[in-house]
Amino acid sequence: MGIKTVGESSIRVIQPEGAGHGPEALAREAAQRFTDLAREAVDSRGRFSVALSGGSTPAALYGLLAEEPCRAQIPWAQVYLFWGDERCVPPDHPDSNYRLAHETLISHVPIPSANVYRMRGEIEPHLAARVYERALQDFFCGPRSRFDLVLLGLGNDGHTASLFPNSAALHERERLAVAVEASYQDRPVRRVTLTLPALNTARHVLFLVTGSAKAGIVRAVLEGPKGHLPAQQIRPTAGQIVWMLDREAASQLRGLG
Repeated sequence: MGIKTVGESSIRVIQPEGAGHGPEALAREAAQRFTDLAREAVDSRGRFSVALSGGSTPAALYGLLAEEPCRAQIPWAQVYLFWGDERCVPPDHPDSNYRLAHETLISHVPIPSANVYRMRGEIEPHLAARVYERALQDFFCGPRSRFDLVLLGLGNDGHTASLFPNSAALHERERLAVAVEASYQDRPVRRVTLTLPALNTARHVLFLVTGSAKAGIVRAVLEGPKGHLPAQQIRPTAGQIVWMLDREAASQLRGLG
């Protein structure tokens, strides 16, 4: 595993081992990190709050968390699940980030249903954002969130969560969750997303990125001009950010590819 520091970011490149593949090794490393952070948070603060993401890479992670040894090592009764963003679809829709997590993780572990805070993608998105913001404020007992862990992915245009280039959501400085209407890959998208004020107060932020198709945008985010891409604006004010990449996703980075 190669490790490099860029600014305040720690970059870990997961090398394939034996018959395994890069994405599989990355999921194993991420599952161990999730498990360790969960145990540390519960030991020190009594609970572990995490914002989940969607996509195929987190799905592999969720599957490992639902299996042994992680399943038995994580104190699920003290784990609280949130989401970084959600598509405006019902929870049983194939595109739902909640459905992905439920099928791969939630339905297989002993987490109390009251500990699962899904975004209500089936209702009007501005209302869904306000409802979610109130839930966050109630959970964190104040106007600001403080997640123990935020899981994020990276889009080909540099977006993360549902913070897209040129989106008004990038300029939000007070709200914790907002509705988003944008265009991605020439298709309109309607989503609810956490904002930079919600994400940048996290204790730990973990980007999970795999595949050669993401190598160019990984390089642009980590080594290009700063501030132009949404993912570059993820900068925890009092936390740690780690980019966990497989070899292919890191192939264009200087000193790591």
